[in-house]
Formats: sequence, C-alpha cells, structure tokens
Amino acid sequence: MPNTAARGEHTFQDAEGVTIHYYGWQATQPRGVVQIIHGIGEYAIRYEELAQSLVAGGYTVYASDLRGHGQTGLGQYAGDHAKLGKLGAGGVPATLAGIRKLSGILHDQHPHLPLVLLGHSLGSIFAQKMLNEDASPYAAAVLSGTPYRTALHMNSGDLSKRHAVPGGTGTEWLSRDPEVWTRFANDPLTFDAKVAKLFGLREALRLLGRPTKISHDLPLLIQIGSEDPLGGPRSVELLAAAYHTRGGLSDVTVEIYEGARHEVYNETNRREVMADLVTWLDEKVTPTV
Repeated sequence: MPNTAARGEHTFQDAEGVTIHYYGWQATQPRGVVQIIHGIGEYAIRYEELAQSLVAGGYTVYASDLRGHGQTGLGQYAGDHAKLGKLGAGGVPATLAGIRKLSGILHDQHPHLPLVLLGHSLGSIFAQKMLNEDASPYAAAVLSGTPYRTALHMNSGDLSKRHAVPGGTGTEWLSRDPEVWTRFANDPLTFDAKVAKLFGLREALRLLGRPTKISHDLPLLIQIGSEDPLGGPRSVELLAAAYHTRGGLSDVTVEIYEGARHEVYNETNRREVMADLVTWLDEKVTPTV
C-alpha cells in the first residue's frame, strides 16, 4: 500500500504486571491523537486500515491489545490461544486502568495535541465507562458499534442470528463484506466471544450502565450500522439522548449507515464512514498550539 505510515510496536506494564502491547501510526504534522479501543474477540492491528485513513487525514493513531487479546493475551497465557478473551486479575477495572495508563503515556508523548478516545463494540462500552469516571484526558470521543448499556437495549444473545446464512461462518453479522467474514473466521487471534462466559457474571454486569454527568463538555460522535444487532438505531437514539440529558453534553452527533452491520470501519462503505470520521475530527478537534 503506497504512502502508508509505518506501524510502531511498543509495550508497558499495567499495575498488575501484565505487559500491554500497543501500536502507533505517526502522522507527519498531526492535528491530534486518536486512541483506539478494540472490541471483544479481536485485536488492535485489525484497525490498520482505519489507522492509515486517520493518518492520511492528519491524525496520529495508537491502539493497544487489551488484556486477554492479541499479543497482550498471548503473553498473559504463554501463547495459549484457548485462553484468549479472559481479562485476568483485576478484570474490567484493571483493563480500564490499563487503557487510561496508555492515555497518560500519549499525553506525555504529545503534550500539545488533543487526545480523542475511539472505542468500538466492547471498546465503546469501556469508553462509555471511562467517560463516566473521568473524561478530562480527552478532547473528544467516538463510539462505534455501540449500544445503550441496559439489559433491554443491548443484545446479550446470539448476535449472528439476524444475518446468519446456510453454511456460513457465523461472522456475517460483522459486515456485508464476505472478505471480512472469511478473514475473521480464519484469523488465529480472533474468536467468537460470549462476554458472560469469558468474564463471568459479575464482570459482565459491570458493563451495564447509563451516562452520568461528564466531567467536561466534549464533542461526541456515534457511528453505527442500521443493521447492527448489538444495539441498533433505537438503542443509539436513547444513548445520544442520555448523553444530552444525563451527561450534560451539548454536542452529540449520530451517524447511522443504512444497511451496514456491526463493524462500520470494515463495511462495504467503509471509505465513506472513515471520511465522515475525519471530517468530524477536523471540525471538532483543535491543537492547543
């Protein structure tokens, strides 16, 4: 691929001593920094195309392999792929602390650039929780494939059911693009994930919740497909309204892509989705110097 940014590989240790692997893509004259939080059953490098699109738009990008995922998970479990998905000691709170530690590292490395938090799927749920706890490190936030985090508005059942096809891989719910199904099904680092089974009931219940008063009024973008089985349009409408009324945010933008499924950055119209993201960032994110 011509004119692409080289991907750097880095590590740090979290508070429990887990080695977190993360990756960076550097823009030449960045307007800001985007920190990506991936979803369950996947890993950071699946966002290579999104990272390159953001770099081309003038944004430096970082993404970590969460606890239990990618190279971080393989390191935790001595290369045992069967244990991928398990967060390990400290569970969800420790995972969130690791994400926040990376945010601090990025602030130290890029002190004059605004930091944008971008979470997809489980990563978006983690991002919602982090915004509730303390949004101060972030100049803006983006939620992709996200739900309103209640038992009524977040599907905890069979996400593949709506889009299943005879003889399929069970990954058709991710995208309309058959290549995405095949790559996911054949990737040794991706896996079908049931949160309650992997995390345990107590940790799974930590994922439920609603927006609370956000520590500062930051712009928020929500991007989902109209055929996303995790939440869907009605769930996201309720979420956006809650960010206005409960969260106190004045600038919430919702983009619903007709016919798209869960992974909008891997959809057949992904170039449109990524272009919309860069346009939004250009409008909302301004370097401090």
